Amino acid sequence: MADVPKREVENVEFVFEVMGSPGEGIDAVDLGDALRALNLNPTLALVEKMGGTKKRNEKKIKMDEFLPIYSQVKKEKEQGCYEDFIECLKLYDKEENGHMMLAELQHALLSLGENLDDEQVETLFADCMDPEDDEGMIPYSPFLARMCDRPDQL
Repeated sequence: MADVPKREVENVEFVFEVMGSPGEGIDAVDLGDALRALNLNPTLALVEKMGGTKKRNEKKIKMDEFLPIYSQVKKEKEQGCYEDFIECLKLYDKEENGHMMLAELQHALLSLGENLDDEQVETLFADCMDPEDDEGMIPYSPFLARMCDRPDQL
């Protein structure tokens, strides 16, 4: 078994119970979602490199195949963190007061990097966003804290 601590193996087993079927494993199209459910943040390119597919039922990934993938992705350095995201959003903070326009954040999520679609952005905002003020501004730090699961930053 890969160099994965027992507690993390239990978490992986739980994800496999939820996302897969006993004995068959998880569908390779769900590889990225499984890794994200385990608090990792792989890029789409990394998921594809690790064996993720774009079509359902092309390939199944069993637990013994997944653990080395999980271990390798966990060591990956190309993942952004809360502090990195804060620095990026400061570029949109014109008044340097911790606020930015909601429309600018929405535009960035829809069009930059590994862009999201409208439905994903709406779900993300519903789950993590404070209401915008009368000027269309939002505090970005609490949004990122919720998104990155950093309650100490709320």
